[in-house]
Amino acid sequence: MRRETIPAALLEAAERFGDAEAVVDGQVRLTFRELHERAMAVAYGLHTSGITRGDRVAIFAPNTHYWVTSALGVLYAGAALVPINTRFTVAETLDVINRSGARGLFIEGDFLGIDREAELLEADVTLASRVRMFRMPLDWPEAEFSSPAEPDDVADILYTSGTTGRSKGAMSAHRQSLAVARAWVSRTSLGSADRYLVVNPFFHSFGYKAGILAGLVSGAALVPQAVFNAAETIRLVQQEKITVLPGAPTIYQSIMDHAASVSDLPRLRLAVTGAAVVPVALVERMQQQLCDTVLTGYGLTECPVVTLCSPSDSATTVANTSGHAAAGCEVQIAPSGEILVRGPNVMIGYLDDPAATQAAIDSGGWLHTGDIGNLDEDGNLTITDRLKDMYISGGFSVYPAEVEQALARLPGVADSAVVGVPDTRLGEVGKAYIVRQSGAELSEQDVIGFCRTRVANFKVPRFVEFLPELPRNPSGKVLKRVLRGES
Repeated sequence: MRRETIPAALLEAAERFGDAEAVVDGQVRLTFRELHERAMAVAYGLHTSGITRGDRVAIFAPNTHYWVTSALGVLYAGAALVPINTRFTVAETLDVINRSGARGLFIEGDFLGIDREAELLEADVTLASRVRMFRMPLDWPEAEFSSPAEPDDVADILYTSGTTGRSKGAMSAHRQSLAVARAWVSRTSLGSADRYLVVNPFFHSFGYKAGILAGLVSGAALVPQAVFNAAETIRLVQQEKITVLPGAPTIYQSIMDHAASVSDLPRLRLAVTGAAVVPVALVERMQQQLCDTVLTGYGLTECPVVTLCSPSDSATTVANTSGHAAAGCEVQIAPSGEILVRGPNVMIGYLDDPAATQAAIDSGGWLHTGDIGNLDEDGNLTITDRLKDMYISGGFSVYPAEVEQALARLPGVADSAVVGVPDTRLGEVGKAYIVRQSGAELSEQDVIGFCRTRVANFKVPRFVEFLPELPRNPSGKVLKRVLRGES
């Protein structure tokens, strides 16, 4: 193994941190040495089941120690990790499995009262014949295994929706994913004395690269939380002496609002947030009531850490900007106002989609983010708008075109447009504007109920308004700025 692979980083962590706690999940407390041993056991098990270097293995499960050991085992085996959003519907999940070409699938069978494995097998009777299913929890026997992974091998494929509504798999190499983790660790000063509560989903780059991988390279102890609940989060922070808690702004708001008094709130060393507008008042409140340092940042699946604030930045800088370039990135603003990013951690490209890759990364190596912003004299980035129609709900990106495609299949819908509207808790939620077919008697609940069967919960519109027609420009394009009430 070479140093710039994730298996090598895990081995190094086992040697450096030994019997220090690496993952704490309820009664399960794994040391770094034990984590390495379990990852090797999973890798050997995958190898004996026919999974080889370059294969793809998906994980469809909530944040638990099984996710950590399974993911590291996949990487140790030399395979590429394909995390799947646990909020995805059966159809969305099967789409990722099929288009990624996954040969294996780790799945938490029963999650939130639903047997996910049974649902998938019922929806696609050929699945079990094409994909090796590994139902968690698994007890893999200990085994020695030498990882075949190389630094430039694809380590992970993270799927993100595009403006056409079709998800795309962003590929990153081992060296890239490690570099992202190290950059995050450097800017946040994450270290072996920290205890890190991971509420951010592991299927997201924030939870995986700035969480699991950051823990490996820093020696911090990870404490996963499967489902966010303010009372449980407070309990875990107090019981496990948590020092670091990243998350979307709504998480901190919920924690502070839940506590009966300020004295009931635990004190954190560090909070890191982003993915939504962060009010100055919230940052100041967090500093007063919850944590010593608050940082904000900006990233996207194609380059997870682009900018990040520093601990010395003011509350206004933290709230009004996303900090300055990190992870060896260069950031510039195109004449159109679009934010462009270049650096060693920009994705390799989209899986099996050279056209989309070429559209996203130009000949100069600049990634076109689709976001509009500006840089101040200190190099701090401010996000001002989006070229794409994407909005962020509770920290999750939502692409309206995907929801609109689903609505097109609802009988009675002649036309539709979805936009993000402000929400005090989630930042933004979806609002669907619907033009009914002649004679149709669709209701708001009909639309919302249909969407719940077709897209993940965070994508489901919270509001519906029926219009006789959608506003359009002379070329026929829907004027979403009009629907959002903008001039």
